[in-house]
Amino acid sequence: MRELTVYNTLTRRKEVFKPVTPGQVKMYVCGITPYNHSHMGNARPFVTWDVIKRYLRHLGYEVTHIQNFTDVDDKIINAANGEEVSWDTITNRYIASYFDVMDKLHVQRADKYPLVSEHMDDIIDMIAGLIRKKHAYELDGDVYYRVTSFKDYGKLSHRSLDDMMAGARIEVDDRKENPMDFALWKAAKPGEPSWDSPWGKGRPGWHIECSAMSLKYLGEPFDFHGGGSDLIFPHHENEIAQTEACCGHGPMVNYWVHNGFITIDSEKMSKSLNNFFLVKDVLEHYSADALRYFLISNHYRSPLDFSDERLTEMTRSLERLGTAIDNTLYLLELPSGGKSAESAQLLAAAEQAKEEYEAAMCDDFNTALASAAMFELAKKINIYKNDVATNNVPADSAVLSEVKRIFKMMTDILGVLEDRWTGKNGSASDKDYAELMEVILELRQECRSQKQYALADAIRDKLAAIGITIEDSPQGACWKK
Repeated sequence: MRELTVYNTLTRRKEVFKPVTPGQVKMYVCGITPYNHSHMGNARPFVTWDVIKRYLRHLGYEVTHIQNFTDVDDKIINAANGEEVSWDTITNRYIASYFDVMDKLHVQRADKYPLVSEHMDDIIDMIAGLIRKKHAYELDGDVYYRVTSFKDYGKLSHRSLDDMMAGARIEVDDRKENPMDFALWKAAKPGEPSWDSPWGKGRPGWHIECSAMSLKYLGEPFDFHGGGSDLIFPHHENEIAQTEACCGHGPMVNYWVHNGFITIDSEKMSKSLNNFFLVKDVLEHYSADALRYFLISNHYRSPLDFSDERLTEMTRSLERLGTAIDNTLYLLELPSGGKSAESAQLLAAAEQAKEEYEAAMCDDFNTALASAAMFELAKKINIYKNDVATNNVPADSAVLSEVKRIFKMMTDILGVLEDRWTGKNGSASDKDYAELMEVILELRQECRSQKQYALADAIRDKLAAIGITIEDSPQGACWKK
């Protein structure tokens, strides 16, 4: 198995990946707070982790993937009160919306999507344990985590407690022992959902849910914990403090992996800044493949600037890949003519591209470099197809089958153009077009045989006007949409 290196936010360096259990990977990805439709900034981590999961499985790992929904939150309560509906009406609506757009983006489902509302007993038990161990304290129905009790507090964000206090937006509460102490449990207020607890009716703070859920489903330690860079502090910092204090040891997680922001004119996209684009709205103007490819077109740790120009560029790039897929499928339908120097060159190019693709993905999941190798192979496939069509080079089915396997592996890991391989995107194997196009090509060939070249060219041009390209070769004409 090729050696995989991963950038660990905790150590700020790339490390060789060593799973907790050989052959298995356990990963937890922070999910959404379902109070609105998912925007582009929400989508990036889930597409990123989908690619990571696909690649880990390609390497032979058995992957367990947990992703929560924060379905108890101030924003949900505010939205519910504003619409005069129950809080779970809001969460059910936007969880359904999340799955709708993520399914369109080919994001494979996690193994489990735990909800805060369904894990109150686990959360309450964990809070009670932290109180017993003097890491938390109760005040009038609220429970706070005592940050000074955890000597390693700040190790993920690489800041001292004093630096955090200077830079953080802290909820003022003079009752707290330390301004940085954060809520584990909030006493019930009018108009809010609440649950019974040893400290009275209330609901959890934000951070405790992920500690309780990851510990329940993955244990300690597990392999990967992921999310956006904005979660490093305070959310993931507080998760470490809670979980390692509760268990009495660390590490909670071996590899902390965070993706960069999506920006608009170099400013972070977010609902709070009101500069966000909803995924469902973007999908009305661009294909799901183009949007997905945009989200992985940069290295996941780099910022990604959103624009119509970038999405248009992604559309064009994917069409080049799609043409190579169409050509691969077309060549495999031809009678095999055996080996040639050209087929040997194509096979060598495919093996080289595979080597470069996997080297890039094993270097901290570098999708940008992996894509470059994929496009280079697509270019070589198109050249080979031209050699077959115009230079009487025989189609080597054995080589083409291996090239298809490698090329499809590349697109499958990135999760793009899945329909193109099945012929659902208007390729030469699309049954909806095949019979009609066969008739048209026969009529056009009859025109050429009778030297009615102007009419044959007119047929070609009219088909081009509706997006169907005709290519002539000594073996006959072929088409693609």
